[in-house]
Amino acid sequence: MNAIQRLVTSGTFELDGGSWDVDNNIWLVGDDTDVVVFDAAHSAAPIIEAVGGRNVIAVVCTHGHNDHVTVAPELGKALDAPVLLHPADDVLWRMTHPDSDFRSVEDGQTLQVAGIELRALHTPGHSPGSVCWHAPELTAVFSGDTLFSGGPGATGRSFSDFPTILESISGRLGTLPADTVVYTGHGDTTTVGDEIVHYDEWVARGH
Repeated sequence: MNAIQRLVTSGTFELDGGSWDVDNNIWLVGDDTDVVVFDAAHSAAPIIEAVGGRNVIAVVCTHGHNDHVTVAPELGKALDAPVLLHPADDVLWRMTHPDSDFRSVEDGQTLQVAGIELRALHTPGHSPGSVCWHAPELTAVFSGDTLFSGGPGATGRSFSDFPTILESISGRLGTLPADTVVYTGHGDTTTVGDEIVHYDEWVARGH
């Protein structure tokens, strides 16, 4: 079994009174015994099926937007696993789950799964509590909606900021090895090197 598995679920992203149809990537990282689930998008059943009875170390939410935390409390309960989120996204979390709690993630925090270390990189911008998770042994980073194939995540809605996401990408993700594969919250994977070469273009674009 590959150390990284991809699952795609579909639903809606809702914020500021708008609603958009989206396909979300859910990443499972681990081995035949233990696994970490990145993001709890849209529906629990396919995620539980993909876990396949393995021990779930954590359900990690890369940020608090509804399409990434849709079924997080349900998954945590079904899989007997803690739900992790940076506390700066509490306000977004409460929009979807006003009566459920999560376990706080701090910058630099690590998780261990199947001999793989995952390290939290706080990368605000897309949201105040966006966190990317770096797995050096896998030459991988799980970026949520901070960095995509094609540039930074969206910053045009509440609780987001374009200069902040640029700073996060240049200061945190841009310092990772260029061949680090970026496993994104939506769409195709890319590499740090393939994206960071366009940094000046993003700055000039201004949004």
